[in-house]
Amino acid sequence: MKLTFPKGASLDDPSRLFNASLEGNTRRAIDLREGEALDEEVFRTLIQAAAALNTTNPAKRPARASAQSAN
Repeated sequence: MKLTFPKGASLDDPSRLFNASLEGNTRRAIDLREGEALDEEVFRTLIQAAAALNTTNPAKRPARASAQSAN
């Protein structure tokens, strides 16, 4: 299973859970293989930090085009 964090590069990861997509400037990922152990508390902390980042810094969305075309 791959868990991708679109803003993962902005998150602290002192336990080094991120093990994929490390070369980019924005996203990070965790590849989980069957039978691998995962520190649940560290994972929970990372998920909470990601949620907080997404809540406090919402992604900018492009402005919608007007329904009326300009003449």
